[in-house]
Amino acid sequence: MPTVLFIFGWRLFFYSNEGSEPIHIHAEKGDMECKFWLLPEEVEIKEVFSFNLTPTAKKEIKKIIYQHFDILVDAWHKYFKK
Repeated sequence: MPTVLFIFGWRLFFYSNEGSEPIHIHAEKGDMECKFWLLPEEVEIKEVFSFNLTPTAKKEIKKIIYQHFDILVDAWHKYFKK
């Protein structure tokens, strides 16, 4: 479970065995958890899963993902060699 970024209490990571899935990032903070597809062609994200995510937390994590979008996509490509 490589951690790509730790910011404002959020840990952004991906699982080592998920390289066959589209580019995505998992995030967790406390008992909140979520997963977003990263769509590099459109510089867009799409929520795939969330658990215990408040509206404020969802807004916060989406902002973090957008602000670090290129870093997250690059980390995926480097880790999975794609």
